[in-house]
Formats: sequence, C-alpha cells, structure tokens
Amino acid sequence: MNIRSSFFSGTNLDNFATSGALRFRARAAIPGGAHTYAKGDDQYPLLAPGFIARGLGCHVWDVDGNEFIEYGMGLRAVSLGHGFPAVVKAAVGQMSQGTNFTRPSALEVECAERLIELVPAAEMAKFTKDGSTATTAAIRLARAYTGRDMIALCSDQPFFSYDDWAICTTPMNAGVPRAMAELTQGFRYNDLSSAEALFARYPGRVAALILEAEKEVPPTPGYLATLRKLCHRNGALLIIDEMITGFRWPGCSAQSHHGIEADLSTFGKAMGNGIAISALLGRREIMELGGLNHDRDRVFLLSTTHGAETHALAAALAVMNTYRDEPVIETLHRQGSRLKAGIENSTQRRGLTRYFKLAGRTSNMVYACCDRDGVPSQTFRTLFLQETIRRGLLAPSLVTSYSHTNDDIDRTIEAIDGALAVYQKALEDGPEAHLIGRPVAPVFRRRATSTSAGTPRTKVRGSSDAKAS
Repeated sequence: MNIRSSFFSGTNLDNFATSGALRFRARAAIPGGAHTYAKGDDQYPLLAPGFIARGLGCHVWDVDGNEFIEYGMGLRAVSLGHGFPAVVKAAVGQMSQGTNFTRPSALEVECAERLIELVPAAEMAKFTKDGSTATTAAIRLARAYTGRDMIALCSDQPFFSYDDWAICTTPMNAGVPRAMAELTQGFRYNDLSSAEALFARYPGRVAALILEAEKEVPPTPGYLATLRKLCHRNGALLIIDEMITGFRWPGCSAQSHHGIEADLSTFGKAMGNGIAISALLGRREIMELGGLNHDRDRVFLLSTTHGAETHALAAALAVMNTYRDEPVIETLHRQGSRLKAGIENSTQRRGLTRYFKLAGRTSNMVYACCDRDGVPSQTFRTLFLQETIRRGLLAPSLVTSYSHTNDDIDRTIEAIDGALAVYQKALEDGPEAHLIGRPVAPVFRRRATSTSAGTPRTKVRGSSDAKAS
C-alpha cells in the first residue's frame, strides 16, 4: 500500500488542482456542489480531496490520484468495502439480464423473505431506494393505521428524512409550511418522562414515535421495551429507524441486539453495500394497509419505479449471504476496538482526553473536537480533518468496514497521532496558526456562511511547513 503522507506535507492547493477546477464546475451545475449535504465542500477543509474517482476495499483515490484510507465509508453505506467482489458479481450479473420489468421479479420475494427473517416481529417488507422515502412511508402508514395526525421524533437524533415532517424541526426548514411543524413534536432519548409528557399534552393525537434504537449512547436498561409499552398504552406505534444500526449491530439490527420488537422499522445503507436500496418492514396488520387484503381505506405505500431494481436486490442478497457466511459484524467491532484503543492511547499520552473524544459503538464511532475550554469546535474539527487528510486519511467519522486490515488500522492510529500532535500545539497557540482556510460548518444551519466553502483565500496561514498558496 502506498499512503503518500509526505505528498501532503507541503499543504499546497496544487495537490488538489483537479478537484479545485471541478469544484467550480460542480457548484455552477449542482446546488451546493454535491447531491448530499454531508459530502459538500462546507463539510471539509480547504485542503481536501473534492471528488473521489474510485475505491477498493477501504482505500479511495481522488481525481488527482491521491490515495486515502477511508472511514466515512459512503456515509456508512459501505460495510463490506468498496468494490466487494461478491456484491459486484451479483449486481453486474443481474444487470446483464435486465434491471426493471413490467411485472415484479422473483428476487423481490426472495429478498423480502430473507430480510424478514433478520428483523424481530417483521412480517412484511417493501423496498425503495433511500432512507427518507422509507421513513416517510412508515409515518404515513402509522397515521393511516391509528387515524391520528401527529408524530414525534427523537430530538437527540437530528435526521430521519428530507421530507417536511422531519425537516420542519431543523433550522434548515425553508420551504416547509408552518402547519407541518404543528404536527411534529419531539421527545428525548433515554428519557421516558419526556415521552409520557408528550402523550399527556396531546391525548389521542400521536400516531407514532420514531427513533434510532441506539446512536452514540446506548439505551438504558429497559428503556426501549418500556417506550414500546408506553406507545401501545396510548394507542401509538413505535417506529425504529435502522438505517445506520442495520447490518452494523450484532444480529444485523439494533432490535435483535437489544431485544425489542418495533411495530415498523426501516433499513438501508449497508444493506446494499453502497448500492441504493432501503426497506420498510413491519407487522402484517399494519403493512397490509398498503396492500389488497383488507377492507379499510388504502394507503399509497411505496410505489416507486426503481424501488425493486433487480441489481440492487441481487446486491442485498449477496450482502446478506456474506453476513451469514463470514464474521462481518465481529470484524467491524474488532477493528473498531483496535482503532479506539490506539487513539485513546494517543489522547492520554498527549493530554488530550478533554479535547478529542470518541463516542458510539466501535463499529460506528464518531468523534468530537473541542477547544481549550472543552467546548465542541468546528474550527478544531476542521484542523483535525486537515491534518488527517495530510497524512492519508479521509475520516469525517471513524466507521470501520470489513475491508479494514490490521495494517490499515495501525497506519490510521499513526496518522491520527500525528494529527493530534498538531492539535496539541493549536491548543497552545491557537488553531488559526495551523489551519489553512475557513472552518467547516454544520449541515443544519439556517443560512449559508459568508465565507464561501471551497473558495481559496488569497493568503493563508498554516503550520510550520505551510506556505501561502
């Protein structure tokens, strides 16, 4: 492997010249320059790869030919690794036979049955392409089943859908009718009293509560089971969003791991190892409202042209076969634990435990960057990203894949230790002395920042080996 860490030591924009030229074209043709906000220029430092050309395993190469060990893994959608042979073979093989027909494919039945086997209490499944569509379908189904209009989402978990019912709760709610916000309420994770207060405040109106079973913090003992009972006692459904936890948690789902049965649940991301497929699953009596075997008003439930494309179903079956036959989840956790131990050793040795913090399961870690006062800081996050990129890492999170080898993990620990050395200096003399360009910004903000992400300054300051570009 050739991680050219010395290539980045000059902190020169010429290292990303092709990305730089493509960035201006992208922003002229695409709002924000990317089709996913989390992939936008405002989420990365100035000195960063702007566009990825290819990937193999856990390695990616940008359009300038720079190589990186990746840890974002396609926003957690790639759990096996880029170009994983079994998945590629299944998808390409199906593509050669056609991907979309006038009638259903037999793969739809096979894939639904296999997925149902993995999810507690699930009796029916329906496929689509992205998580937002699946969660919105769950909300519509819950409203139809209960005859109620109000829903509640977990306020500590900021993203469930790009649709109005969820985005109305964020600062980025332009274009959403105010009336939508009146129908969406919030409750706190691991806090049963907040859910109880919600039902008391809106008796007979709440159709469902939606949450991730686990994010950075695990559920307290009994929380999920009691929340389910609370929902049912008040005539509401419990929806669990497993877009991230699915195929990363033991048993392939947080529901299996924590012993909870949701009324409805949604899966996606890792289910296709990066190929677009997601699913809504649930109890038959609820899901059937979108079908034919009932005498109630019908629910228009996930009727999409591309929802069951055969190459995506073939990919999902290949993923499930791999999880069945190989120690995928065990490897994700083992390699994540190796990574966590190495990083924590570095933060302790450098006295940075108050400033750089890891959170989440070892298969799905995130990190927090804090300033000298211990307050989360976008500027220090940008500096950390800059310094890890300089050392051959692309790590907006620390999400491991089945393809991360011991050598990859050890090189990552070494690179992060080097980045933390710069972080340590920045705590003493200020991050401005080391950061090239503007800081990153939160995705969910009301207005675009005045400093245009990705636009070079005429003069920059950097660490001792940095030069104005």
